[in-house]
Amino acid sequence: MPQPLVGSIPQPVSIPAIPLREFLPWALFGGLLMLLLIYFVGAEQGATALIHGRMVHEFVHDGRHLLGFPCH
Repeated sequence: MPQPLVGSIPQPVSIPAIPLREFLPWALFGGLLMLLLIYFVGAEQGATALIHGRMVHEFVHDGRHLLGFPCH
C-alpha cells in the first residue's frame, strides 16, 4: 500500500492555454460535421434529397423520431 509523503509541498497545477489560432479550425470542422449530421437526420430523403433511394432515411429513422423530426 503506498504511503503518502510526509512534509511534501503540493505543487500548483497549471492548465495550458490553447491559442485561438489552433482551436478555431477544429471548432469550424466540428461545426460543419454537426450541420451535416443534422441535415442527414432531419432533412435527407425529403424535398432536398441529395442521395437517391430510401437507404439514408431508413438508417436514421429512429434517430429522427428520437430528436423530434417528423418523417412520415
